[in-house]
Amino acid sequence: MPDLENPDLSIIILNYNVKDLLLNCLESIFKNKSSKDKWQIIVVDNASSDGSVEAVKEKYPEVELVVNKENLGFAAGNNAAIPKVKAPVVLFLNPDTVAINDVIQKSLKFLLSDPDIGALTCRVELPDGKLDYSCHRGFPTPWNSFAYFGGLAKMFPHSPLFAGYTATYLDISKTHEMECGSGTFLMVRKIAGDQIGWWDKDYFWNGEDIEFCFDLKERDWKIYFYPEVKIIP
Repeated sequence: MPDLENPDLSIIILNYNVKDLLLNCLESIFKNKSSKDKWQIIVVDNASSDGSVEAVKEKYPEVELVVNKENLGFAAGNNAAIPKVKAPVVLFLNPDTVAINDVIQKSLKFLLSDPDIGALTCRVELPDGKLDYSCHRGFPTPWNSFAYFGGLAKMFPHSPLFAGYTATYLDISKTHEMECGSGTFLMVRKIAGDQIGWWDKDYFWNGEDIEFCFDLKERDWKIYFYPEVKIIP
């Protein structure tokens, strides 16, 4: 059982039948974790049938487990871990990702550097080296959606007017404030998450991170893109 009563960070990983990917993700976390890092690690399992729970118990007994009796989806599944959270900052991390070097440590340090930052997303880098668009977006307002689906965003990628959803007018090589990050790697100040009631359980899968970020912005929290560090799926 974990003996860490006052961690700096609670990491929540939601799993559903991806045992090998989950174990790789956990391996990358522990590989890059130092003795100074006070992290609480929670795996939520959405009623997997592939032996995920047993594998985590055997290989990582220090990891806390929340075992759901059914597949609750992304939002409700992640919410199931919130009552166990002990840290002032929470990292939601997808199980099909690998943490590179000190991505977690640097992200946490940056978030804590400004009390107005409610959440951040690091660089999520695809196998071809390109950025996963979902980690750096604007909100899909009626106009932004029209410009995106109408091809205007692709025609004028450097225009804030036409590329509002893709946010390609912003420099992805530099840290900056943005509208919407990704649930793949979303580090959240707990006080901010508490204010919005965390994830909207009406979303089973897809779109819930947009709603999450929108709710944070409605409460005047800043959301940042932090490309100094990265994860890979």
